[in-house]
Amino acid sequence: MGEMHFGDAMQAFINKSRLKYGIQAHSLTDVWEQIMGKTVARYTQRLFIKNKTLFIETPIGPLRHELMYQRPQIMKRVNEHLGEGTIEEVVVQ
Repeated sequence: MGEMHFGDAMQAFINKSRLKYGIQAHSLTDVWEQIMGKTVARYTQRLFIKNKTLFIETPIGPLRHELMYQRPQIMKRVNEHLGEGTIEEVVVQ
């Protein structure tokens, strides 16, 4: 049986498990302000990734409307930060 470094084994385990999405979602909350700016981050109540879909919740109607139009750009920015293919759809609520 071949040897594997601990870090490589952990990465393989994370990639095959559901933990990957939880870790990516946690990473997203850490960089959300950097990706979208302070104002958007301040008025975003909740972010989560489920089945390669990013859900963004905000109580502010005009912001929700603006984020709807920015979905392709948001998806591109998030995938640049978290890795290509992390999300395939953005839902604004």
